[in-house]
Amino acid sequence: MYEEVIFDLETQKFFDEIEGSDPADLGVSILSMYVRILDENFCEIKGEMISFLEEDLGKSWEYFKSATRIVGFNSKHFDVPALKNYLPLELTKIPHLDILEHVKEANGKRVSLNAIVKETLGDSKADDPRNAITYWSKHDEESLKKLKFYCEEDVRLTKEVYDYGLKNKTLKFKDYWNDIKTIEVDFSYPVIEKPDEEQTSLF
Repeated sequence: MYEEVIFDLETQKFFDEIEGSDPADLGVSILSMYVRILDENFCEIKGEMISFLEEDLGKSWEYFKSATRIVGFNSKHFDVPALKNYLPLELTKIPHLDILEHVKEANGKRVSLNAIVKETLGDSKADDPRNAITYWSKHDEESLKKLKFYCEEDVRLTKEVYDYGLKNKTLKFKDYWNDIKTIEVDFSYPVIEKPDEEQTSLF
């Protein structure tokens, strides 16, 4: 059995509104996560989408801390650092698969989530990322509803890209020359070697 948390967040500010480049200084507006259980064959048994606005971010720790693996896109260098002021430091110690990290390793350069989503899934992001900050600034009921929908859609797309890579061991996107490129990825869990029960003791 595997417990996975696939997550994404939106921030309250742009980088050009802060000094420096620490994501923690941007402030988190919302965190969305798809929490699920997989069986030994990596088939989903049950799953649930959950979102937390800034005032409730602390509640997300209950899901993170029990995860076998957390999954995101550019999450090691952006999302996790952005949560530094809200969640325990132990978040950095949870087994973590960052899809972008694998893509960069295979491709030699970064690729946007939307570029991968378009060619791998035939789908696209729900909104312009810049609008997420506008929705938070307005902070009315309708704007927060749009913010929640956008973040949850990004989680859904991240989950589907992850599942595709886990199953097919490839992802697709258009390169600089507008050609469709396929890269190999390995999202499998590390194999845990069991001790040889038949091995004769040396003592």
